Amino acid sequence: MPAPRLRTTPLPGIGVQYDLVTREQRHLSVVAHRDGARTVNVYRADDPDSCAGSVRLTAAEAGSLIDALTPSHHSASLLYTTDLGLVAERVEVAATSRWNGRLLGDTRMRTETGASIVAVLRRAEAIPSPAPDFRLAGGDTLIVIGTREGVDAAAAVLGRE
Repeated sequence: MPAPRLRTTPLPGIGVQYDLVTREQRHLSVVAHRDGARTVNVYRADDPDSCAGSVRLTAAEAGSLIDALTPSHHSASLLYTTDLGLVAERVEVAATSRWNGRLLGDTRMRTETGASIVAVLRRAEAIPSPAPDFRLAGGDTLIVIGTREGVDAAAAVLGRE
């Protein structure tokens, strides 16, 4: 199924309007206001140029609606997801983890899960591309990228006690 076409129209002084016509030929639009608010419009089926209803949302309400439309975003640790099926997620190494104090290479993460650890967050420091001889510590947060299944498997490996 082809991706729906989204038409973008700049609204000077207001923001941007995004228009979408669904497979059922329903016309929807979202006006993204410069202050973060959003207005969702639904147009009449018998006249796609006549607005049948409109709801204005605050930025926080719009964020909640986005979460409802894309439930994969509900994970507080989820950083990013792509159309290619890849996700980036934060996974913490618990103090009770068997990996606390051990080398990253000992986890055999890529071999075992197919997921990659691309960075470690330790206190206020970010360590990009940690090498296999990097020593993990309880409280480290690892940035893991891979398929959903791979990242879940990585979280399970790192959670082992």
